[in-house]
Amino acid sequence: MPSGSDTTAEAAPTGPDADRPGQRTTGSAATPPTEGADGAEGGDAVGGREPVEGGDAVGGRKPPVEGRDAVGGRAAVEGGESGATGSAASGTAGPGAAASGAASSAPGAASAPIAASAPSPGASATPSAGERRPGRLRRLGLLARREARRSALAAVSGLVLGLAFPPFGVWPLSLVAVAALALLTHGRTARQGAWTGFAFGVPFFLLLLKWLSVVGWDAVVGLSVIEAAFLALMGAGLALVSRLPVPALWPLWTACLWVAEEWARDRVPFGGFPWGRLAFANTGSPYTPLAALGGAPLVTFGVALTGGALAGAALTLWRLRAAGGFSPRRALPAAGAVAVAAAVTAAGFAVPIPTAADDSVDIAVVQGDVQQPGMDFLGRPMMILDNHVKATLNLAKDIKAGRIAKPDLVIWPENASDLDPFQYREAYARIDEAVKSIGVPVLVGALVDHPTKQGYVENQGIVWDPKSGPGASYTKQHPVPFGEYVPFRRELSKVITRLQRVPRDFYPGDHTGVLNVGPARLGDVICFEVAYDEIVRDTVNAGARAIVVQTNNATYGRSGQPEQQLVMSKLRAIEHGRPVITAATSGISAVVSPDGTIEQRTKEFTQDVLTARIPLRDGKTLADRVGATPEWVLAMVGVLSCAAAIMIGRRGRTDKKGQ
Repeated sequence: MPSGSDTTAEAAPTGPDADRPGQRTTGSAATPPTEGADGAEGGDAVGGREPVEGGDAVGGRKPPVEGRDAVGGRAAVEGGESGATGSAASGTAGPGAAASGAASSAPGAASAPIAASAPSPGASATPSAGERRPGRLRRLGLLARREARRSALAAVSGLVLGLAFPPFGVWPLSLVAVAALALLTHGRTARQGAWTGFAFGVPFFLLLLKWLSVVGWDAVVGLSVIEAAFLALMGAGLALVSRLPVPALWPLWTACLWVAEEWARDRVPFGGFPWGRLAFANTGSPYTPLAALGGAPLVTFGVALTGGALAGAALTLWRLRAAGGFSPRRALPAAGAVAVAAAVTAAGFAVPIPTAADDSVDIAVVQGDVQQPGMDFLGRPMMILDNHVKATLNLAKDIKAGRIAKPDLVIWPENASDLDPFQYREAYARIDEAVKSIGVPVLVGALVDHPTKQGYVENQGIVWDPKSGPGASYTKQHPVPFGEYVPFRRELSKVITRLQRVPRDFYPGDHTGVLNVGPARLGDVICFEVAYDEIVRDTVNAGARAIVVQTNNATYGRSGQPEQQLVMSKLRAIEHGRPVITAATSGISAVVSPDGTIEQRTKEFTQDVLTARIPLRDGKTLADRVGATPEWVLAMVGVLSCAAAIMIGRRGRTDKKGQ
C-alpha cells in the first residue's frame, strides 16, 4: 500500500562524478524511492545510515535486496523489472513511493533511476565463505516476512472477490478486488507480484470451493493452492506491465492478463477447472450482455478493465494527495480513468440480446430427489430411479385428470438411473413404464457400461421413446478428474485411499450432445460441462435450438455449489441466445429464458416437477460466430505486454551498463 515517507536513496553517479564511489544523494520529488529499490523496505545501514526493517550491515556494503544480487558492486536485477529499471522505463513510481512536487503529480511523472550503492573501499566484491547466500526456502521466508502487510491486504482482497460469487453474489465486489490486486502489485518486482497474487488466490479459492469439503478439507486446500498458482503467475505479470510506458494503458494490460489467466485455468491441468471466472460472478450485472458479443471472456475483460481503470484513478489521486498539490489539471488522468470505467460499464446496456422465438415447445422437468446429501447420496440400488419413476407417474396422473397440460417432452437429470438399464432388466422396465405412462419422449440420465472397454462407464443422456424405447444418446465429453476418473490411478490410489471410492473411470464422449427429443432439437451438456465455453458453444453451433443441463449436485447440496452452477446457465443463455433448462436430481432445477431470467426454479432436496413453454431459436449470436477468437486475442495481448515489459527492462539495464 502507498506510504508517504521519504527515504534517503543512494545513486550511482554519472558524468563528472562517476569515478567517486559511494556518492550519496537525497531522495526528492524527482527521485521517489520505490519498495524493492535501494533505500526502501528491506534496506540496510550503509555509510552511517540507519538500517531499515529486514536489513543488516555487512562489510560496509548493502546486502542483496529481494529481487537482486550484489555482484561486483552492481545490481543484477531479476527478470528486468527492478524498481530502478521499471521507473526509468515507465516514468512512474509504484505504490509505496513518496511523491512530491509537479514531477510526481500524475502517472507518467519522470523519475531518475536508482542504482545499487557502490561498495566501500576495501569491501569484498563477492560474499565470503561466512556470508553464504540464504537457501531458497529461507529467502522465501524472508520475502513472506517483508511482505506480511501487503500479503494480508491481498488475502482480504481475495476474500472480497469470493463474496462476489454465489451464494453471496455481491457482484460489485469483483471490481473492488480487481482494483485492489492491481494496486498491490503496481511497481513491484515479478517475484513480489507473484507472491501477492498467490496470497490473493489461496483465500479466494478456499472461500469459493468450500463446498468441496464434503470430500475433505485437504481436497479444498489442495485444489485452492493449484488454482492460486495461476493467480501467482498473473500477479507477476501485473507487476511487470505496471512499469510499461504510457501509464494510461495500464488498465488494458491488467484486463488482458485476467483473460490470459482464465484462459490457462480453463485448459490445464487435466482439461482445466474454470470455476471462479470473473464472468461467473457477473451473471446479473451490467457486464453480462457482453457475453452475447464475445462470450464469458469478454465479460471478464469488461469487469477487469473497469477494475483496472478504477485502480488507475485511485493511484493518480493518491499521488496528488502525497504531493500536496491538487488541481483540476493534474486530476485529469483520474477523471479519464473514471470515464473509461463508466463507459465500459454502460456498454453492456447497448448490447442487444436476441430472444425472438422461431418456435416453441412445452416441457416438463422431473426432480426425483435423493435419499441424503453427501458422498453417499445414492442410497440403496434403484432408489433414485424409483424416485424419478414415481414423480413421472404422478405427472401422468395429473395430465389425465386435466390439472396439467400434456408436455411435448420430459427431461430427467443426470444419474436419474443409478443402474445401467441395458444390464439390469428391472431398471429398463421401470424407465419404460414411466415413459409409456407419460406418452412422450423422455431424456433419461443414466450410467452405462462402456460397450467395448471393460471396466469403464459412460455418463449418458438417452432419448427414450414411448413406442421404440431407447434411441440416440449423448456421452459426457469432459469427465471430472478425481471425481469421475482418477489420473495415475495405480500410483495415487496407494497414497490416497479415498480414490478407491471411484471404482471405475468414466470414458469421455467424442461428439456434441445435439439430440432430437420429440419435436425439439436439444443440446445436452452434463453437469460441470456448462462451465466450459467450447463444449456449450460447439453444441449450439451443431444445431441445438435449446440447451439442457443434466446435472447431479446431491454430493454438494446446501453448500453453495448448486447456486454457483446455476448462474453459469444464466450466462450461457445470454451468450447463445437460447433457453437453458437445468434438470438436477436433488436441485436446483430451473428454467432460464434466453435473456438470462430464471423463470422457474426448485428447492433443494425436494421432489418436484417444473412445466414450461420454452422458445426454440435457430439464430446465432456474435459470440457463437467468433468462437474463441476474442479470448485468444486478449490473452495474447496480455502475454505480449509482459514480454514487452521484460525487454524494456533489459534494455534499460544494458543502457546503464554502457554509461
